[in-house]
Amino acid sequence: MTTIAAPATIAPEASAATPPAFPNASTAGADVLDRVAEAMRSHGIEAIVVDTGADARDAVLSMVPEGAEVHSGKSKTIEELGLFDIFMESGRYDYIRQRLFKMDRKTQGREMRKLGAAPDYELGSVAAVTEDGALVVASASGNNIAAYGGGAGKLILVVGSQKVVPTLEDAIARLHETSIPYEDARLMAQMGVHTQLAKMLVIYGEMVPNRMTAILVREPVGV
Repeated sequence: MTTIAAPATIAPEASAATPPAFPNASTAGADVLDRVAEAMRSHGIEAIVVDTGADARDAVLSMVPEGAEVHSGKSKTIEELGLFDIFMESGRYDYIRQRLFKMDRKTQGREMRKLGAAPDYELGSVAAVTEDGALVVASASGNNIAAYGGGAGKLILVVGSQKVVPTLEDAIARLHETSIPYEDARLMAQMGVHTQLAKMLVIYGEMVPNRMTAILVREPVGV
């Protein structure tokens, strides 16, 4: 039985001034990715396997029509693929983050919360995926979990092959050893605050047809 660790705040000495670079030596083989994709499809998740980050970027853009309402968090994967800049700066999409930046959380907090929880398209990644197709998402605030879990009309997740692990226990270990330390270092460098593993979502499948797509990338992308 898998044991899930209690929420933990990163100690100050556990962070670096800048986000650490994590090796991708554990990148999954091609046959493993194909098996993961097949497992996801059997659970109602549309899954495609692509070779490169550029292929993943093209796949995302083919799924999101121009003018569509799109939201994403500060995902290293999305930034690395250039998708954050495309949605933020091209002017071709209704990118929710642009609206949020112009709003006052004190007076418009309710509206901001609803915008982030139920966009037409939610774009992001995950911390880990197991070989039997379970996607593991971690968050301090939980602002992406509502959209991932069911609030978004369409959910598109881009997952680098280095995030594939054998079991849920290994996925949780990856959270503690890789994802959380990276995010903590990023926040310390940008905002001078620590993160914590406060909320976690495990996605085993999808009941709504054509709602969720996972794009599995043979090369490592993101953290």
